[in-house]
Amino acid sequence: MNTPQEQSPFSASKPRRKTRTVMVGGVGIGGDNPVRVQTMTNTDTLDIEGSAAQIARCVEAGSELVRLTTQTPRHAKALEDIRKVLHNKYAISVPLIADIHFSPPAAFEALKWADKVRLNPGNLLDGKMFRDLDYSDESYKKEIARIEEGLMPFIDAAKKAGKPIRIGANHGSLSDRILGRYGDTPKGMVESAMEYLRIFHKHGYDEIIVAMKAADPLIMIEANRLLASMLSDEKMDYPIHLGVTEAGNAEDGRAKSTIGIGTILLEGIGDTVRVSLTEDPEKEIPVCYAILQATRRRITKTEFVSCPSCGRTLFNLEKVTNKIKERMGHLKGVRIAIMGCIVNGLGEMADADFGYVGGKPGMVSLYWKKELIKRDVAEADAIEELVELIKSKNMWVEK
Repeated sequence: MNTPQEQSPFSASKPRRKTRTVMVGGVGIGGDNPVRVQTMTNTDTLDIEGSAAQIARCVEAGSELVRLTTQTPRHAKALEDIRKVLHNKYAISVPLIADIHFSPPAAFEALKWADKVRLNPGNLLDGKMFRDLDYSDESYKKEIARIEEGLMPFIDAAKKAGKPIRIGANHGSLSDRILGRYGDTPKGMVESAMEYLRIFHKHGYDEIIVAMKAADPLIMIEANRLLASMLSDEKMDYPIHLGVTEAGNAEDGRAKSTIGIGTILLEGIGDTVRVSLTEDPEKEIPVCYAILQATRRRITKTEFVSCPSCGRTLFNLEKVTNKIKERMGHLKGVRIAIMGCIVNGLGEMADADFGYVGGKPGMVSLYWKKELIKRDVAEADAIEELVELIKSKNMWVEK
């Protein structure tokens, strides 16, 4: 497994926030581990074969953890059979995460079968009835004591099971209690989670990951900034899971996710990510990796730089770029620039390892760093010549 230092030859804008490592099954989150990629099934968890098949597709696409809906104890126990099918039919071992809302009995059952249990502090021991609640400081302290009392049996069970927990606050499911105290705000989201974190920490259980999610990427960004600040102030080093929930589909969903997740990653925050799309979950995975690559938090493929083309372009840039991507897209950490003409070529490809630049009609110049290696290579031969150049610098690997 690559460490973050090995993943990227480039500098991210801020150093990654230091956290403890939390093990979810055999996958480490936080610490020196790569930023992890995960998704969530949209099958009925009681459909064992269907859920296992979907998980297999997600793992094939690159998902390192998978979350499933476990709304009842029966759904939680179904993870046992899903895991068996994954092992026996697909030869897959992947951490399975139970997603709990409303039902403490389901949470207890999930500790038996899941590798991690997600709790929503907005609805586990509270509710959202859109009541207008007003608390004094004293009455609010009593509410916190009630929450602590309600969590204690689960904390004891989590210790015995040795299973990590995710405290995941959603902007859309803040409880009436939080709304009455803090309003419908990023501050309310963070306090919703911090109340649980303080209780878990007080009672000696710190195998925890925390998340702030919202459908609005700007709210998600502000909540995660505030969360990281408050965790630092209270000397808590829990890893943070990032996502823009209910982002939608197609271009809109990808744009919102990129803005929210990408911004926070660039600020050094985030240890695992999920892109939430109204599409088959396996389609979320390439978007996760693309965001990680663009933010230099995890390099998993070739980095391509290519110009948009203009009237000076000397070859079919889109066609050639696609051919080069198909031939060389597996070279993790290698940066290749594809430029249609010499005007912007040298400047725009300054940080690239290799350059493929239009020199004159039908002819291409090949570069190593900023050094011209071959001039006037026939376009028909240029891609294979580029492969040979990469091999000569010992940066080629076979697929």
